[in-house]
Amino acid sequence: MISAPGGVARPRTEVRRVRPTDAGRMRALRLEMLADSPLAFLETLAEAAARPHAEYAARIRQTSTGRTNAQFIADPGDRLVGQAGGIAHPAEPGVTLLYAIYVTPAWRGTGLLADLVAAVATWSRAERRDELMLEVVVGNDRAYRAYQRLGFVDTGVRVPHPTIPTLQELQMRRPA
Repeated sequence: MISAPGGVARPRTEVRRVRPTDAGRMRALRLEMLADSPLAFLETLAEAAARPHAEYAARIRQTSTGRTNAQFIADPGDRLVGQAGGIAHPAEPGVTLLYAIYVTPAWRGTGLLADLVAAVATWSRAERRDELMLEVVVGNDRAYRAYQRLGFVDTGVRVPHPTIPTLQELQMRRPA
């Protein structure tokens, strides 16, 4: 058991690489992510809801194996409660770019974020990429502080948000 904020005990959850059989639960988690944190991800809730299940299943098959793109999930046994992805950085061979990092609100503050990032880091090192990088929307202080606690450092680099031109993202890095 782990203790959540307020002292509520939560069962341990398995953190593992996604499997093709997770497609339906991954779709449900994706819709939750977009409803909860619409600025943090690259599509809208409406776009994701309109996507056919076959597209989710294909994406999950792709990230369930392979050396350049992987997703890891937190699975307590019923519904998924978190995820983090990693992809080989296209311009920096030794870097894994983290993406789609999410922990459902009831599980925040339980250490699950650290477990998900650790799973991506382990995979990254196995693929000979020794640095992790992520981008977070400027002003998302909750996420920024959480990543700082995990050892990520603000590089000072700012980039335009990929879908909302009025926003910027800041880059953070740490060793894998």
